[in-house]
Amino acid sequence: MSEWMDIARWPECVEMMKPGVVFEIRNGEGKSMFTPCVQPLAQMPFDWKSRPVRFRAVPEPKPEHSSPLPEPRR
Repeated sequence: MSEWMDIARWPECVEMMKPGVVFEIRNGEGKSMFTPCVQPLAQMPFDWKSRPVRFRAVPEPKPEHSSPLPEPRR
């Protein structure tokens, strides 16, 4: 939806907020996560070894229905 921006510009996400938009954050290893615009940037996942390096605005993913739980074994 938008171009990648340096993470130093993260405070600008406030100006880019609108309904149906979230932000994809990518670290130096190429791992990414989705987050709303929160100040300061939220806690990173435990398995991230490197810091966030860039972000971009993307459409919010549509919710998915999960499969029903299987019946208990008897």
